[in-house]
Amino acid sequence: MNISIAIQDAFSLLFSGDETLWNIVWVSLKTSLVGLAFATPPALLLGYTIASHAFPGRRIAIWLVQAALSLPTVLIGLLLYLLLSRQGLLGSWQWLFSQTGIIAGQAVIAFPVLTAFTLSAVQSADPRLAETAITLGANRRQVMWTVLHEVRFGVMAALINGFGRVLSEVGCAMMVGGNIAGETRTITTAIALETSKGEFAQGIALGMVLIALALVMNAALMLLQGDTRNAEQLQ
Repeated sequence: MNISIAIQDAFSLLFSGDETLWNIVWVSLKTSLVGLAFATPPALLLGYTIASHAFPGRRIAIWLVQAALSLPTVLIGLLLYLLLSRQGLLGSWQWLFSQTGIIAGQAVIAFPVLTAFTLSAVQSADPRLAETAITLGANRRQVMWTVLHEVRFGVMAALINGFGRVLSEVGCAMMVGGNIAGETRTITTAIALETSKGEFAQGIALGMVLIALALVMNAALMLLQGDTRNAEQLQ
């Protein structure tokens, strides 16, 4: 393998508008963003509820949320495969080896990340904030919105980390999606496939896309945090 030639070919694929490569990127972005969108509302609600309410088994709930972060994505893919296979409980849905199946997997993977980050952010908030909102007559929904708005940087960090986790995972996408060209082949599964075949140009190009996406997302968060803090200082 000539690394310099592979890198040159990778740049050629990126800037020539290679249809196959950019279709892979589109499938990855679509499934990751839709999966994240489905996971976000229940995850934020659960994280907020666990952090702001005392109830029997709360420590166990926190332990389970933290433990879920360590689950390998290939294990999540195996469990979903068993559920979605023809003989599985959800086999009639026919989601296996489809983009819908990948989206379901991405939502499951993102859920504990979003929940854990939200839980941590709400726990770090000043408890007097919720008390003040209640004193002013806010209902439960308004109190939750007030607290989440106060810890919005933590919530945004949750979203970015959740997006990064689902975009970069390979095990679940491979098992549930099947790595079908033009349909369920994502950036990570394509990198694994092309590397195993000894074709490194497309893998390097897709790796560059992953790095670029990570840099853009984190730069956007840093800029937003900086702009918001500057605006607060001027008030």
